[in-house]
Amino acid sequence: MMSLRLPSPTLAALLPRLVYLLTCLLVTAEALAQPPVAPSVREIQKRVVKVYGAGGIKGLEAYQSGFLVSPEGHIATAWSYVLDVEPIVVLDDGRRFESTIVGIEPALELAVLKVDASDLPYFEVDKELDAQWGDPILAVSNLFNIAAGNEPASVMQGTIAAVTNLDARRGTFKTPYRGKVLILDLIANNPGAAGGAVVDGESRLIGMLGKELRDSGTGVWLNYALPIDALRTALGDIIAGRTTTVPKEENPVLRRDQSHNLTTLGLVLVPNVLESTPAYIDAVASDSPAADAKLRPDDLILLLEGQRVGDQQTLIDLLRRIDRRDALSITIQRGNEVLPIRLQP
Repeated sequence: MMSLRLPSPTLAALLPRLVYLLTCLLVTAEALAQPPVAPSVREIQKRVVKVYGAGGIKGLEAYQSGFLVSPEGHIATAWSYVLDVEPIVVLDDGRRFESTIVGIEPALELAVLKVDASDLPYFEVDKELDAQWGDPILAVSNLFNIAAGNEPASVMQGTIAAVTNLDARRGTFKTPYRGKVLILDLIANNPGAAGGAVVDGESRLIGMLGKELRDSGTGVWLNYALPIDALRTALGDIIAGRTTTVPKEENPVLRRDQSHNLTTLGLVLVPNVLESTPAYIDAVASDSPAADAKLRPDDLILLLEGQRVGDQQTLIDLLRRIDRRDALSITIQRGNEVLPIRLQP
């Protein structure tokens, strides 16, 4: 009876298998060497809140996320159309509060809210952090409004895919923010996720989830976060009262023939047909301060003398407090740019 002898495998035939096994061992060793991500996820969720406000037009969602940055109820969130009205904030434990908008920084797409509560869990933002490519992270937010009451916020795990400058995408990804962003390898570009917290492996706050952002040419969505280093100074100024949206009480309402108004500035706004119609410019009168400042139709007035202009009535009320002989400083949004403008009477 004949026996069949199989040829012995050669070194060349075994080499691919050896390389594969060695690669698996290296990947496993690297994974084991990674520090644990967020030792207490539940504690992180307690610092994230749900924000409900305006929306509903053209399918825009009326909710987003935020996170506590002080025990006295200061909340950092994304500046967006949701904040066109004073929003409702729901804490992790289900408590609901009417919030006030303390301040905004449009160029950073940042807003700070305040609720009347104390002794709340919060993120510290006073430490210098250096987020790097490859760092493990958690993104915590109320994406898709899954958490409506005392349900905890949703948690996504991933890494920082890149640290880059968003300015390189000008004209493609439309946003007023120009600066460094954290590109994330998780799907954070979802309704409700904007304003959520991004933390590192030691539960430290390193960023805020940005608003939904898409390449206008290809339709590709960008999953990104604004690094906390870019927001720290503005947060501190707003919380400390150096930047505010509340009209100063020492500025009384002046007589109509003494104060500024839309006519003296040469501005015509879009028809005020909504409860909170934004202060979009519809026309600019020739030979007027607005024309000299090169304001244009479709410019959106965001700030007047550092005060937030949430709607047309707010703009009119603020103008009544300013002597018409004084120059005005306003901030506008033109397309995807935020511009400071000086109006000289």
